[in-house]
Amino acid sequence: MRLNPPTSAQHLIVTFIVLTDLLLLSLFILEGCQKNIHEDLNEDGMKLIAEDLVSPIQLVASHYSERLYVVDQIGKVWVIDRTGYKRPTPFLDISSKLVSLDAGYDERGLIGFALHPDFKLNGRFFVYYQLPPRAGGPAPGVSWNNLSRISEFQVLPDLFRADLNSEKVLLEWDDPQPNHNGGSLAFGNDNYLYIAIGDGGGDNDTGPGHADDWYTVNAGGNAQNIEANFLGKILRIDVDNGSPYSIPESNPFVNKPGRDEIFAFGFRNPCRMSFDMEGDHQLIASDAGQVLWEEINVINKGGNYGWNVKEGTHCFSTANNSKVLPSCPTIDDRGKQLLEPVIEINNWQNPLGGQATTIIGGYVYRGSKIPEWQGKYIFGSISQTPSTPNGELFITTPLGGPGTAWSYEKLMLKENSSDLGYYLKGFGQDNNGELYITVSSNAGPGGNTGKVFKLLKSSVK
Repeated sequence: MRLNPPTSAQHLIVTFIVLTDLLLLSLFILEGCQKNIHEDLNEDGMKLIAEDLVSPIQLVASHYSERLYVVDQIGKVWVIDRTGYKRPTPFLDISSKLVSLDAGYDERGLIGFALHPDFKLNGRFFVYYQLPPRAGGPAPGVSWNNLSRISEFQVLPDLFRADLNSEKVLLEWDDPQPNHNGGSLAFGNDNYLYIAIGDGGGDNDTGPGHADDWYTVNAGGNAQNIEANFLGKILRIDVDNGSPYSIPESNPFVNKPGRDEIFAFGFRNPCRMSFDMEGDHQLIASDAGQVLWEEINVINKGGNYGWNVKEGTHCFSTANNSKVLPSCPTIDDRGKQLLEPVIEINNWQNPLGGQATTIIGGYVYRGSKIPEWQGKYIFGSISQTPSTPNGELFITTPLGGPGTAWSYEKLMLKENSSDLGYYLKGFGQDNNGELYITVSSNAGPGGNTGKVFKLLKSSVK
C-alpha cells in the first residue's frame, strides 16, 4: 500500500458514511415510504434492483458499505443505497462532456468506472469516456471521430455526489472510428489501475488511424504495434504515485521497446474485464470478434493475444474477414507465442452456426446464494442477433490460463429458455461475491428500458 496514512478529516468521512447509511436504513424501516424494488424474485430467478435507466453497462460495489453504483452509458452514475433505494440525483453526471451519442446503437459514452481501493478514505474514483474530437485527423481529409479520456474525480463532502470541478485527466488519445473502445477499468490486487482499450474501430484493425505492424500478410494494425499507440491494449498504471500517474516497474515493456503503460496487447475490443475476488485473482477479459468468433481470455503480463493475426484460435484475413487463412504465425516478431483464448464462441454470422452478437465478459462467482456456481465464471452475449433483445448467460469452470479450453454451458433463468428477454449490457459483483446483470430492451443508449437485476437462481441447459 502506497497511500499516506488517513487524516482526521478522512476518518470523519468514514464515520459520516456509516452514520448516513444507518440513518437512511432507519428511515426506511420506520416510514416504509421508499420500499425496495421487487422484494421477491420474478419468474426468471432474478431480483429487480433498479429500473428507468437508459443503457446501464456496469454495476460497481463500494468497498466500504452496501452501496452499489450503476454506470449508465449516457454519462451518469447512480447510487443504490443499502435499503435498495436508487437516489434521485446521479452520483456523477458528465453527459454534457460526451460526444453526441447515437440512440440506436453506440459504443461510445461513459464506458468505464472504478472506485479507488481506498475510496472510503480518499474519495477517489476513475472514469473512461469519449468527448467530441479534437482538430485534425489520422490522415489528410480524414477527421478524428472522438477523444478518449481517462480521468480521476473526487467525491463531495455529502458523499452522494461527485465533485465535477475535481477532474484530473490521466490519459487522452484520439480515436479514428466510433467503435471498439474497450471500456473496462479495474483495480487489481496490486492496487494498480488496469485499462482495456479497443483497436480504434472500423473493420479488421485497418484504415486511417491504424498503424502498420510486423505481420505483412494482413493490413494493419494497432493491436500488434506496441510502440505507435495504446489501441488494442490493456494498460496498467499506478495512480497513487507520479503526476498524473507513474509506471509500475514490473510492467513488461519498461526499459524495452514498447509503451511502458502496456500490460498486454493483441485485442480487438476488450469491452469487459474483471478480477477474480479469490484464488489467484485471475484477470479475465472478453474480446468482441469481427465476423466469425468471439472470445474470453485469461490475461497474462506481456501477453500477445493475436489480433489481427488471429481471430480466436483461427488465422484471420483482412482481405476477406469471413474466410479463414490456411496458416499464420504462432509467434510474434519478438519470438513470443500468440496466446489463445480459453473460450471461443461462434459469432451469429458464422456460417458454421452461431448465436452471439457480441460476447460480454462477467465475473467468477464467489457468493453464497447459488452454491452450485461457487468458483465458476459467468459471462454472456449481448444478444443472439443484432435486432432482437435476447441475450444469454453462460457458465464455465476456470481450468487454467491461455491455451486451456474451458467448456461452457447455457444458464436457464427461464423454464426451457436461456433467453433473457433483454440486450445484456454488462455485469456487476458486490462485496459478497453475488452477481448482477445490466440490461435494456434497446440495443443503443436510447429510451428508458434499462434495468439492473440480481441473479439468485438458475439451472444449466
